[in-house]
Amino acid sequence: MSLVMVNIPPILTNPKPTENDVEILLQAVEKTRELDTDEENVKMREQCIIKVAEFYRDRKNARDLGNLIQRSRFFLSQISKAKAAKLVRSLVDMFLDLEAGTGTEVKLCQECIDWAVQEKRTFLRQSLESRLITLYYDTRKYQDALQLSSRLLKELKKLDDKNLLVEVQLIESKTYHALSNLPKARAALTSARTTANSIYTPPKMQAALDLQSGILHAADEKDFKTAFSYFYEAFEGYNSVDHPKAIVALKYMLLSKIVLKVPEDVASLLSGKLALRYSGREVDALRAIAQASIKRSLADFQQALVDFKSELEDDPIIKCHMESLYDTMLEQNLERIIEPYVKVQIDHVAMCIGLPREKVELKLSQMILDKKLSGILDQGAGVLIIFDESKEDKTYAAAIDTIASLSKVVDTLYQKAKKLT
Repeated sequence: MSLVMVNIPPILTNPKPTENDVEILLQAVEKTRELDTDEENVKMREQCIIKVAEFYRDRKNARDLGNLIQRSRFFLSQISKAKAAKLVRSLVDMFLDLEAGTGTEVKLCQECIDWAVQEKRTFLRQSLESRLITLYYDTRKYQDALQLSSRLLKELKKLDDKNLLVEVQLIESKTYHALSNLPKARAALTSARTTANSIYTPPKMQAALDLQSGILHAADEKDFKTAFSYFYEAFEGYNSVDHPKAIVALKYMLLSKIVLKVPEDVASLLSGKLALRYSGREVDALRAIAQASIKRSLADFQQALVDFKSELEDDPIIKCHMESLYDTMLEQNLERIIEPYVKVQIDHVAMCIGLPREKVELKLSQMILDKKLSGILDQGAGVLIIFDESKEDKTYAAAIDTIASLSKVVDTLYQKAKKLT
């Protein structure tokens, strides 16, 4: 065993390796340019690669981590296909989880896929292709994602690789949802959950399935009560493995409470034991929206949208529901202002609510058309005339039901009389 290899074991057990330690580990990795059949040395070099990768990951050094993946390919050809697949997938996952936005993510993933094809490593190629689909989704190349997932799903169903099948079906559901094709998104998610029920699903994957279920319930059926329960399950799952997406599930839980018109529950959720560790601007953004909802203050709501613009607009799910929540709050405020009046000037309503006259007039006309408001807009006089709500007279409906019943009785009597003659 070389001097370099002798120095490695203490470094591998060191929780905080230095730059010099990493250089020694890299020398050991580079030594794999020479074929080494010693099983102990091969195992140690595998550990060296993982240790260096973890060092770069902790330092958020995406560029060097990408270079490490390329430098370790000769070593990967020396070990078993199963070990190589696991190691490459771990390295690629570390690189992509950094979310460094280097612009080389897709290229690196495609290079690894090409290498797997050359080495005839089918399972590794399929694993990397599933990660590439996720990359296409993250970079909004939805058509590329659907095209690749369609081909890969056919292969996986033949091989019966259920773990990877669940992963691809889930990302397919997310892609269809991003394209607003909710029926296909729901169908893909149902397939993923059915497949997941027949195997052991790791907590991280189960949490991802629950999160997508909650998103579809909220988007498709507007069933935020069921969505909240899914978001809660997703939050607990992500929290159990210390995954950064736990805060996303927590945000959606808070959003559900606000949309369900129980914003006062937000404070109690955030004071819980699990939620306390996720305090920050993302949580503060939803807290501010909840406070505005409690006060029914449109001004506070708009101020929260300005103060936490990136936190509320970067997430498409939250942004979508913020728009509907703003409309609901605007309607509530307009109803509160016009409630005492039979006839009110639109300029006065606009001044009270602090919005341009044109915007208020447009919203009032929408409310009248949607039958949320009983009245008419006199645009010549610039006033809103509100009608008294007329109660529905049930006499006519009851009379029609009575006549229909009598008709049935007459028909029955006629049939009986016909038999007698």
